[in-house]
Amino acid sequence: MSHEFELTHDIDIAATPEQVWDAIATGPGIDSWFMGRTEVEPRVGGRGTLTMPGFTAESTVTAWEPPHRFAYKGAPAEDGAFMAFEYLVEGRDGGSTTLRLVHSGIMTGDWEEQYDALRKGNPLYLRTLEQYLVHFPGRTAVPVTAFGPQQSDQEQAWAGIVGAVGLTGPVSEGDKAQFTVGGRDIVGVVDVALEPGFLGVRTDDALLRFVGGGGMILTGHHIFADIDQATAEGTWSEWLAAVYA
Repeated sequence: MSHEFELTHDIDIAATPEQVWDAIATGPGIDSWFMGRTEVEPRVGGRGTLTMPGFTAESTVTAWEPPHRFAYKGAPAEDGAFMAFEYLVEGRDGGSTTLRLVHSGIMTGDWEEQYDALRKGNPLYLRTLEQYLVHFPGRTAVPVTAFGPQQSDQEQAWAGIVGAVGLTGPVSEGDKAQFTVGGRDIVGVVDVALEPGFLGVRTDDALLRFVGGGGMILTGHHIFADIDQATAEGTWSEWLAAVYA
């Protein structure tokens, strides 16, 4: 069974349209707030790729009008499922920008669960985009993706991460997180939280993102420092394994 869908999200960002464009329509910009490693060929008909460990998704640019409109469509699956994204950028007085995301496509299988995940997840990633442009303007990040071991349910997965980053009880934005990874002490503040599936911690040099669903937690971090991606992903994989040991 297939289901067509369309979700629209708006966000105001304290950045210029040109800054927003660089963040949503270039590989280094997208790497700084969305999970995985992205490449974008800057033209209509250009090829885009999103790469994560063991996974690559391809897309085609369908609109390229800098700095106002950028759109792309993912390659359809064998069952006809696909997703398309359109970003509309409008400058405001005072140097701020309104960004609209239109996320559409066709879902198959258990589409209700997929739809609910997108409905909740899209605004959270847009919030990460905002955090990036406000706190790390002009910088680009190294994306760090690592998967934790499967847990019996999402509540257990969430509890493990919350405790591991030094938080207790219900998590709220503004809470202080403090923990150690690979021998390095990390201190940050919760900037995004949706129990039990999405936790964002902002530090002086990173946007740390813990994303979960169905008893799984993975990292979709953005590190604004000179690091080796593979080494960092190995370190975080070891940390996640120890959290759930």
